[in-house]
Amino acid sequence: MKRNNLSTINSRVIWAALAVLICAVLFFGIQRLLTPKYMTSLQEGAMIGEYYRAEHENQVLFLGDCEVYENFSPVTLYEKHGITSYIRGGPNQLVWQSYYLLEDTLRVETPEIVVFNVLAMKDAVPASEAYNRLNLDGMRWSRAKFDAIEASKTEVDSTLSYLFPLLRYHDRWDELSAEDFRYFFRRDLVTHNGYYMRVDVKPADIVPKAPRLRDYSLPDSNYRWLDRMRELCESRGAELVLVKAPTIYPFWYPEWDDQIQDYAEEHHLLYTNLLARSGEIGLDFETDTYDGGLHLNKSGAEKSADWFGAVLKDRYDLADRRSDVRARETWDIIRMDYERMAIRQMRDMEAYGKVLTFTYERTRGE
Repeated sequence: MKRNNLSTINSRVIWAALAVLICAVLFFGIQRLLTPKYMTSLQEGAMIGEYYRAEHENQVLFLGDCEVYENFSPVTLYEKHGITSYIRGGPNQLVWQSYYLLEDTLRVETPEIVVFNVLAMKDAVPASEAYNRLNLDGMRWSRAKFDAIEASKTEVDSTLSYLFPLLRYHDRWDELSAEDFRYFFRRDLVTHNGYYMRVDVKPADIVPKAPRLRDYSLPDSNYRWLDRMRELCESRGAELVLVKAPTIYPFWYPEWDDQIQDYAEEHHLLYTNLLARSGEIGLDFETDTYDGGLHLNKSGAEKSADWFGAVLKDRYDLADRRSDVRARETWDIIRMDYERMAIRQMRDMEAYGKVLTFTYERTRGE
């Protein structure tokens, strides 16, 4: 009798476990279907997650907003200086988001140099939940991601909606398209080691005048996050480098520049304002920008990477990884995909007058 009761209990446990498993599979399957794929539009949402698919032997890590992922070419850093790098950038990436992305990256690798773009120092509050998600949803689950969510969420956000995106996107049924099914199991790539390519040209013909501000002080809270970033780099033996990308606007006020320069001098950090060096870099805002000066195009990103790479190489004596067989094999593929993307975008321009190609499948090697 006891044996029959035990057998009945075991059977119930098995069926209950099976029911839980089926519910979990359905939940996460529906969640994956309804979560935006960021392939045919708003590709910036795919950037953060791409890092986990890349090789993790990078000497330099870039952190920041569009001023890093559109204005520096890692391929050029490697081709010209033998520097291996990755850009963990996201749209309107806030200082604390950069900090937690640094924490996340250090779980995987420890770069020699961490480059932080200082434009984010001006913003002390999130712009919107949408920008938060573009920077946070792609992070793999870890304490760093949880802390980033807690630091970033707005008053109308909930931590659970970040833990389980289905709670946020449950009503996307009427927005589903072929993209959601095509990329259910896998995604194409949208960047080249974090760089978002554009080959088109739109000159900076008209640059609006910078409005005057009541207070030019950068938020104290952002300095505290910058301190944490600096201290984390020091604890891991990495050098923190501050940079202002060479784009005309959003505006970068001289008063802000002075404050960053003072911080860098106080803490013995390298700070380089590439916008002030645009002539020395060789940038031409008639040909090296695709949107009137907000971001550089491919030619501009290659010029800034070449110039800045020389600065890093001279200051920190980085090893030339072009002589490393494994690095060369990896970067030959990255470079091949990079050039193929450039050709495809140029063909778009010739055929349609605008760029239509933003995603690609990684070359397996030839």
